[in-house]
Amino acid sequence: MPAKDLFKDYDAGRDFCETTSKSVGGKSVGGRNNPLTKRLSRYNLRTLNQRNKAAERELKNLGITFTVYSDAGAIDRILPFDPLPRQISAADWKSLEAGCKQRVAALNAFLGDVYGKQKILKDGVVPRDLVLQNKHFREEMMGVKLPQGTYTHIAGVDLIRDENGAFLVLEDNCRSPSGVSYVIENRHLMMRSFPDLMEGVKIQAVSDYGKRLRGKLIETAPPRVQNPNIVLLTPGVFNSAYFEHVFLAREMGVALVEGRDLFVDDDDRVFMKTISGLERVHTIYRRIDDDFLDPEAFRKDSMLGVPGLLRSLKAGKVSIANAIGAGVADDKAVYAYMPRIIEYYLGEEAILDNVKTYICREADDLAYVLDNLKDLVVKPVSESGGYGIVVGPKASKAELSAIRKAVKKDPKNYIAQPMINLSVCPTLTPKGVKPRHVDLRPFVLTGADIWVLPGGLTRVAMREGSIIVNSSQGGGSKDTWVMR
Repeated sequence: MPAKDLFKDYDAGRDFCETTSKSVGGKSVGGRNNPLTKRLSRYNLRTLNQRNKAAERELKNLGITFTVYSDAGAIDRILPFDPLPRQISAADWKSLEAGCKQRVAALNAFLGDVYGKQKILKDGVVPRDLVLQNKHFREEMMGVKLPQGTYTHIAGVDLIRDENGAFLVLEDNCRSPSGVSYVIENRHLMMRSFPDLMEGVKIQAVSDYGKRLRGKLIETAPPRVQNPNIVLLTPGVFNSAYFEHVFLAREMGVALVEGRDLFVDDDDRVFMKTISGLERVHTIYRRIDDDFLDPEAFRKDSMLGVPGLLRSLKAGKVSIANAIGAGVADDKAVYAYMPRIIEYYLGEEAILDNVKTYICREADDLAYVLDNLKDLVVKPVSESGGYGIVVGPKASKAELSAIRKAVKKDPKNYIAQPMINLSVCPTLTPKGVKPRHVDLRPFVLTGADIWVLPGGLTRVAMREGSIIVNSSQGGGSKDTWVMR
């Protein structure tokens, strides 16, 4: 089956580009006469699917999986891989990169203020109770000074493209955003399995992420420490993202540890137990939630964390990335105030707009949401991974009735957004190339300055008609090419 038949059900197929609901019939946002289309003409559908299945087998053999938890137990799965890359032009990336840097700079300024003088709350720009009653707000962090003023060392900014081709921020991830391992492994997989598609194409590299991350963690180590010792703290092998923890520790060249491998001494110093004796630890990249990080300060029953870590942090003898309490900034309700937060701290208009958001804790917004549930996407503030989302236009009467009761019962726990016609990318399916909805998660690293990984994680809603791209909900991923 030649390329023209592969694309027979894809309106913009001849351009092999991302399209929006206003760019049908070949008017794509990615450019015209794409050379990838010509290269694909060498394959038929059967060959492409066979090579893709081989690539997915390689993912499984390499242990590149994530865990889905359900009533039936824990199931290890690979993230479905699509070999047709998403392309982002150099001009688009320049704007995206600037917008991500601006946003993360504002997020760090916000967190520094929230755990400092709280000027933004006193000035009424953000409601005081929205922050101070947030479940991720940690009063224990008040007044704690952090190196470089960095609270969210690793951030993920989730972006979608609307019907006009504009990128919008869907949400911020300031605690421990996952998925960067797939960005790098997807590129490696393309280089091994589809080298002929990549030959001669000028793409920005992603392979130096581990080096960049290590550099930022060194920059934010406790002051006056020469050659800081960095570790990655994992909850252990049963965590859903354990593969990524192993991957990142290897990429950075640092030790992967569990809570039982560390201890805090009477002088508030952190040490790692090794077969060669004790080693001082200066920086911890943790992939454990706040609640379980330090049983001395938070949940007493935690077997995952290290007693005394908060003491050590306050004493300035260890750095923790991301900072304890950083989650208050990625709350879905705080998200709605981000344009004001950016203007307040940076004196600038947001480069990347938010999706219009209704905050159910506010009376007028609540009334609007309850009157228009069938047209809105309703999200619980406290959930992540796509759980609890109700897509009004696709919901049943029973689902709409249930979410109405839930919102009325606890309006502070919900926001709502209009249904956005997400852009689609050509995606390989058993029946040919089909349009599937996508989003984008660039990863942003902060230390002495801010750096953005070129591209990021493109997640794909593999199911026809679905707009839920989360891996836990059946989504897949594809390589993201930022063109040079």
